[in-house]
Amino acid sequence: MALKKHIIFPKQQQLLQAFGENLKLARKRRKLTMQDVADRSAIDRGTLRQIEKGNPSVSIGAYVNVLRVFGLQEDLLKLAAADELGRKLQDLEIL
Repeated sequence: MALKKHIIFPKQQQLLQAFGENLKLARKRRKLTMQDVADRSAIDRGTLRQIEKGNPSVSIGAYVNVLRVFGLQEDLLKLAAADELGRKLQDLEIL
């Protein structure tokens, strides 16, 4: 069975690349090698390399494991937390 290729638009790819770069900087600030982070994340170094490039085909679980190594896993709760458009749509239904 062939894997379905995800279509990622350029702007979203830039966001993933920036996220990967942020993770790379977090690793370097902590003076951890790629192998250190890969071992602690239970992934291989090639997967970490893809994460740091912002590869959309890497599972979100692998990204979460890397965030955990840096103590940043709670940052996931900030994603989509505001949802201003959703709240406005919900308010319109109330009226």
